[in-house]
Amino acid sequence: MTPFVQGLGMGGGLIVAIGAQNAFVLTQSVRKNHHLAVAALCTLCDAVLITLGVTGIGTMVASNPTFATVAALGGAAFLIWYGCLALRSAFQGGSLHARSQEKTGLRKTLMLTLAVTLLNPHAYLDTVVLLGSVSGQFIPPDRYVFGMGAVTASLLWFFALSLGGQALAPLFKRERTWRILDSLVCLTMWGIAGTLLRHIFA
Repeated sequence: MTPFVQGLGMGGGLIVAIGAQNAFVLTQSVRKNHHLAVAALCTLCDAVLITLGVTGIGTMVASNPTFATVAALGGAAFLIWYGCLALRSAFQGGSLHARSQEKTGLRKTLMLTLAVTLLNPHAYLDTVVLLGSVSGQFIPPDRYVFGMGAVTASLLWFFALSLGGQALAPLFKRERTWRILDSLVCLTMWGIAGTLLRHIFA
């Protein structure tokens, strides 16, 4: 079980860090907006990316600077746009009751989930490149057991975040709480975008 435990620990350490995807999942959970479907899709995306890394594609991606640059620029642009939307929501204010009546459709929510997940270059760096590289220390089938551990970490985290957000619902009946959350989401998105751009133009 050592490869599984190592994969679980490393995957958990990477995914728990505050980021655009976690902020999005928490927001959808608090709004009760298809939160379980969002958690399932995020887990599925991580599973696919981790599998690509474990099966050896991580090395190829890491050796292609052009792909890395294009992915970083696209991700930064998306994060800036999403941050602007969050900032607008912070100024508008609102309450849990009001926003629960303005839920986004399932299709649109899932498309936005894919964008938050797949347009973030950190997702590829963490799952495909980093986890893929570390898994190289194991020989099959231990390498795949390591990947299963990392996927399990994603599954546990996203559903814990999604279900835990429900406990915060009473708090988000206050307009001030929504303003704070949207402001934090905005700062998180812009902070990650700034980090990506600094790496590109440094």
